[in-house]
Amino acid sequence: MIDSTLPKLIRDRIPEIITAAGRTSITRVLSSADYDQALRAKLQEEAAEAAAASRADLLTELADLQEVIEHLLAFYDLDPQTLAQIKAQRQRDRGGFQQRLELIAVDSQDSGKL
Repeated sequence: MIDSTLPKLIRDRIPEIITAAGRTSITRVLSSADYDQALRAKLQEEAAEAAAASRADLLTELADLQEVIEHLLAFYDLDPQTLAQIKAQRQRDRGGFQQRLELIAVDSQDSGKL
């Protein structure tokens, strides 16, 4: 049976786990361009899984999401400290989410990015 969610980026030990379960798999090593695209697809996959996770599974899904983010930072040779600085600056400029605010409407004259 072929999995319709494939192909997709997988963790390094997944082929070993599949073999230990008595199954076979076919893998390939991605080119840089394909790895970039696969990481971005994995980012969306993990974000969706985190968004849908139960409280019991949320930490696991957030850990998966964070790992993908870390690999994107490494792939693009981006500094995690710079990411933290940008996050802090955006929080200073635009605030965080502590107040739990939901935007209901904006008058039609406001066409800027929120």
